[in-house]
Amino acid sequence: MEHTLESLAEEHHVGGGRKEIYRVTIILSVLTGLELGLGFAMMYMPYESLERHLFKGIILILMVAKAFYIVGYFMHLKHEIRNLVMTVVVPLFLFVWFIIAFLSDGNSFRNNKNTWDRDHKERSQQQMPVKEEENTHKME
Repeated sequence: MEHTLESLAEEHHVGGGRKEIYRVTIILSVLTGLELGLGFAMMYMPYESLERHLFKGIILILMVAKAFYIVGYFMHLKHEIRNLVMTVVVPLFLFVWFIIAFLSDGNSFRNNKNTWDRDHKERSQQQMPVKEEENTHKME
């Protein structure tokens, strides 16, 4: 039996070939287009409106879906065994949890600083005095 380069490539190929590449490209392009469209639509909305928060939530969901899709196909986790996938996904969730914990801790510190240092809030709301620029090009 003669082994050609094409037959060897077919034996060791795990993915779906060109159809799968086109499908992944189209799906990622559509998700990116939706995110951009929603983002541009948000530019014309009032800042603290319910509609704007809804659009932000939809964009976040689309971003997470796109991230999982990218991890699944470009890091080849879709075709791996479950234990290997879990060794990548669990630390990813821990990393996201760390970010949320640090942001909430920083926000708590910012809110409590006004309680501990009563002058901090007043000092932070004062405007800095504007210094007049010195004329360095004096005519003699």
